[in-house]
Amino acid sequence: MGVSGSGKSTVGLLLSRRLTTPFLEADDVHPAANRAKMAAGHPLDDEDRRPWLLSVAAWIRAATDAGQGGVVACSALKHAYRDLFREAGAGTWFLYLALDRASAGRRVAGRAGHFMPGRLVDSQYAALEPLRPDEPGLTVDAAADPRTIVDRAVHAVRELR
Repeated sequence: MGVSGSGKSTVGLLLSRRLTTPFLEADDVHPAANRAKMAAGHPLDDEDRRPWLLSVAAWIRAATDAGQGGVVACSALKHAYRDLFREAGAGTWFLYLALDRASAGRRVAGRAGHFMPGRLVDSQYAALEPLRPDEPGLTVDAAADPRTIVDRAVHAVRELR
């Protein structure tokens, strides 16, 4: 979880490979209307996000029911969104990729072909509710090397078992 540009897709894919578990890029299940709204420079609100969040929660539920688990790269900016995901799958755990605004802005500006324009980064920080102490997960510095982040996450996940 984290704001745009924090490395969710990169770290998520590496983590899923390391854990040999399925991977979902949550951006891939955004409704077309959401993608169009963001591409036009308008931030999503909770009503816009609801169908998307329900799709991600359904994926989590299916992966949990199948006993295979999985890794999801998703902003999951608010506590309520993460609560929905935890309700969908027992044992849901979050890796929060914390990144400062300036770095996120540079990363997003440097991406080609993504529907999320850099001018929406501030709206993500406005919505961001970092992990609370009662939420299962780990906060890491997203400026670190992705492989180092994955090593830390794997170690933390294995400690849970």
